[in-house]
Amino acid sequence: MAHYLVAGAAGFIGSKVSELLLADGHTVIGVDDLNDAYDVTLKHWRLKRLQALPGFTFAQFNICDFKQLEALFKAQGQLDGVINLAARAGVRFSVENPWIYVDTNVTGTLNLLECAQRCKVRKFILASTSSIYGADAPLPTPETADSNHPLQPYAASKKGAEALCHSYHFLYGLDVTIFRYFTVYGPAGRPDMVMFRFTQWLNEDRPVHLNGDGNQQRGFTYVDDIARGTILGLKPLGYEIINLGGHEVISINQMIAILEDLIGRKAKITRHPAHPADMLANWADVQKARDLLGWEPQVSLQQGISALVEWYRQERDWAKHIETPA
Repeated sequence: MAHYLVAGAAGFIGSKVSELLLADGHTVIGVDDLNDAYDVTLKHWRLKRLQALPGFTFAQFNICDFKQLEALFKAQGQLDGVINLAARAGVRFSVENPWIYVDTNVTGTLNLLECAQRCKVRKFILASTSSIYGADAPLPTPETADSNHPLQPYAASKKGAEALCHSYHFLYGLDVTIFRYFTVYGPAGRPDMVMFRFTQWLNEDRPVHLNGDGNQQRGFTYVDDIARGTILGLKPLGYEIINLGGHEVISINQMIAILEDLIGRKAKITRHPAHPADMLANWADVQKARDLLGWEPQVSLQQGISALVEWYRQERDWAKHIETPA
């Protein structure tokens, strides 16, 4: 049994990683400030489920608060690993408020790294993003593709966090694994992401707001696959950057068609210009994850989207009120 700190434990991926760690018999100290970057109802729903599980404890504060974070580390005794899933996410909103992205994604990561090295933590995992690859990445995208030309402050802030991780590996020998996630979806997902928004809008017979022509392509990745891969990265690897992404690539139009079929309703599409911060195509080369971790995505798109639709139906009484930005 190991003891892990999960930052962003009430978040979409953080809650699933915590859940799987607890199911394996480990203990988890979850940290989250429960901010209002998106509708906090979802965070409370996820957190309530975690707090019902043995081995989970929770601390509510912002990882930018170094003194509070350092006190928590010292109170934990020996931690076996730190998993940083706390982030301001989303490419579009980072254009509107880049400062808060730098605060959480760069300063917050620095604080976790410094506490980890002071407390002799052996393993550090950082959640990064496929958005880091920019506009001209080869498809599927390998980890060796250029990541020095991010298109939005969100991706730039993640690049800064990655650079800090490398410096702490070099200076202190901290074992670091960085995961670049590709378009994660699933039950209780982020309401600013296309899969959640379209599921809600179709179920409630609301207009489906579509940016661009819908031919944008994504390698959607089910959250359980992402969480499982993240946990596999807790083994000693030195310093590695690893893609985690889905094995089926579809367009946004194809995704809408799947949702229409599952929900039994035709989408009322309202078209908007393409957003300049969005990538036209994005999917992963995951050969490195296969080689180092023995990881493969296991959940098909049909299975994953069906699970999301079924979750929404079960939780509809409150999920229909979740704020979903157009």
